[in-house]
Amino acid sequence: MKRLGSIEAGGTKFICAVSDENLNIIAKTRISTTLPQKTMQQIFQFFSKNKPDAIGIGCFGPIGIDKQNDNYGEILATPKSGWVNYPFLHEVKQKLKVPIFWTTDVNAAAFGEYRLGAGKGHKNIVYWTVGTGIGAGAISSGRLLNGMSHTEMGHLLIARNQYDHVQCICDYHSDCLESLASGPAIERRAGIKAENLPKNSKFWDLEAYYLAQACVNISMILSPEKIIFGGGVSNQEQLFPKIRYEYCHMIGHYLEVPPLDEFIVHAKLGNDAGIMGCLLLAREKLELKP
Repeated sequence: MKRLGSIEAGGTKFICAVSDENLNIIAKTRISTTLPQKTMQQIFQFFSKNKPDAIGIGCFGPIGIDKQNDNYGEILATPKSGWVNYPFLHEVKQKLKVPIFWTTDVNAAAFGEYRLGAGKGHKNIVYWTVGTGIGAGAISSGRLLNGMSHTEMGHLLIARNQYDHVQCICDYHSDCLESLASGPAIERRAGIKAENLPKNSKFWDLEAYYLAQACVNISMILSPEKIIFGGGVSNQEQLFPKIRYEYCHMIGHYLEVPPLDEFIVHAKLGNDAGIMGCLLLAREKLELKP
């Protein structure tokens, strides 16, 4: 039986895993994201003891995904020290010499939710991760949606609430979704971490206002059958009724969508969405589709 490998490469930590063809985890490890040499050494040590036949990689971005471009397989303009223009895919190919599916971490999580989680049974979904940063992956007609690059929906420009005066935290854009609704944005606005905010805090109303705008924009552009939220901030259950309320108000009954408690939902796979997505993509690479 073939073994599938998974690398969920995040800005804070890497999660590596190996499973059998049926996605039963055989081995798994967590590696802190430090400088490339140290981090990659630990990754290769793990896979030398747990050899896979193919690997799915979901990497923090932005990354090069165009095979015709010289930056294919590289991590691009990341604020993570030491990783700018790092040839991640090349290094893994050279060391492990197995087929590799290369995509973003949020694309991998989207694929996991599409196949096994809240998006199962649908062909068109959008998966948002809301945490330290914000990103989104989309499945369109059963395939990951990419263009000349991968999507960067976390940097959609959003209308700022007139009473919100938080300083922008994005180095690239003023009033993008990440700068207004990520965990660090909530902390800067409220003075405490999002996880410690009372459930009835007014700041959750503001968070819902921004996330609902993102949902409306994506509904207009991609017309998904499901909008799924994962990531640490989205673990706040009180957010979902607020997002749905704001969405209903903003959309103005212009589009027909499913009942909102079925349309805007929480991820079912939780923190395992990325790992499972990478394993599934590794299986795709071997064409071991169930």
